[in-house]
Amino acid sequence: MITMAGNFYSVRCGDCENEQTVFGKASTEVACAVCGTTLARPTGGKAEIEHEIVETVESR
Repeated sequence: MITMAGNFYSVRCGDCENEQTVFGKASTEVACAVCGTTLARPTGGKAEIEHEIVETVESR
């Protein structure tokens, strides 16, 4: 598990291989749009991204 903040990341779901953009400071749980697996959880600031980060889409 990796903790990131302030950027948008392309995250690959470990269950179905779908790639989805996730905000590094997500304030709600982010689920995979295809299979529903949780990709990121809020921690009160930085989101805990639970799957593989493929790339930084936008850096802030």
